[in-house]
Amino acid sequence: MPEDLVRGKSIAAVAADIAEGFIFLNPLILKNFPNDVYKDLYYQIRKLQTATRNEKFPTHDQAAIRNRNLRLQRLHQALVVLQNAARVKKVPL
Repeated sequence: MPEDLVRGKSIAAVAADIAEGFIFLNPLILKNFPNDVYKDLYYQIRKLQTATRNEKFPTHDQAAIRNRNLRLQRLHQALVVLQNAARVKKVPL
């Protein structure tokens, strides 16, 4: 398996799917990932989180504010799960 692919998708696509709510990371899903993917996925999620925070804040659009906050919440939750799973498997991030 190439290191930039996870289940037929690039790591960037997996991170985008996590942000949009199509994939939810949990220890059972991460159990099947190879150890080298943990670090790459961690950096992609951090990169996407930074990009989401750098977007112009939608001050008068409540739906856009909610969507932005949901994306950030999903990314943060994925980071926490990923960090804990990496610690259990003793994979340095």
